[in-house]
Amino acid sequence: MTLSVSPGVAVDLRVQPVDEILDRVERSLQVRFAPDTVVRKRRSVGARTDRDTWVRVERRSLDKIGDQGWNGTECAARLANIAQPAWRGCVVWRDADEPVMWRADETELLPGVPVGTAVLSEDPKLTDAWWRALNTSLDALAAQHTRRLATPDTVPITQTLVTETIQTVVPGDFDTTVEQWAPAHADLNWANMTAPTLCLFDWEDWGNAPRGLDSATLWGSSLAVPALADRVRRERRHDFESRDGKLMTLFTCSKILGPDAHPEDPRLEPARRMAEQVAAELHAG
Repeated sequence: MTLSVSPGVAVDLRVQPVDEILDRVERSLQVRFAPDTVVRKRRSVGARTDRDTWVRVERRSLDKIGDQGWNGTECAARLANIAQPAWRGCVVWRDADEPVMWRADETELLPGVPVGTAVLSEDPKLTDAWWRALNTSLDALAAQHTRRLATPDTVPITQTLVTETIQTVVPGDFDTTVEQWAPAHADLNWANMTAPTLCLFDWEDWGNAPRGLDSATLWGSSLAVPALADRVRRERRHDFESRDGKLMTLFTCSKILGPDAHPEDPRLEPARRMAEQVAAELHAG
């Protein structure tokens, strides 16, 4: 096994050797990876195959794999009327040396390139047709049914988490009880969707979440581009105007403004202003 890491040391697949992992996946799925297409992220590695598909390999610790498992991409394959890459198959195994599991999912290739990084600094100038496709997919997703619980940042989203996260930055005695839960992507940012043709990918963490989580998350990743953030709020107005949407806006602001905030993050000031505005609305309502 290539990765042997001391307990307590965070693994970053951008720097750790992964050749043995990729070799194992190639043998299991009977594919060959194109070396010049490998994309390495902190906890996942992806690459194009010789049969024109994409394989994403993820490393996840056992304590981050709950009762529902971690087969989000596989389970998302049954969702209807959503722009996403077709799922082809997977291979999963437990690491022989570390308390982690590995999972490789094979999907069809994306129809375009990612819009950008998780947090944008420039307006991607998306078309009206793109926004209509996004609304169609998000509305279709929210209308479906699942017993899965969304796990943004691999953490199950619960009422307790919502309340505690909001109160770390916006203390107050207003009610933070979520009224509506519905299926959400739970990692909806600009790195997980394509343009000019819309396709939503990286479905590892989808599941039931408070209404408006996806809209608020996308808005939060747009705050460095005010016109884009405003467009997200206009397009998803029905989410943001709901009580749960306001709670999710506060939830997103609290994550931006929390103890791990970078002092030079351009999103800090707009998130602070929005948090104050929404908190006042919830207090008044």
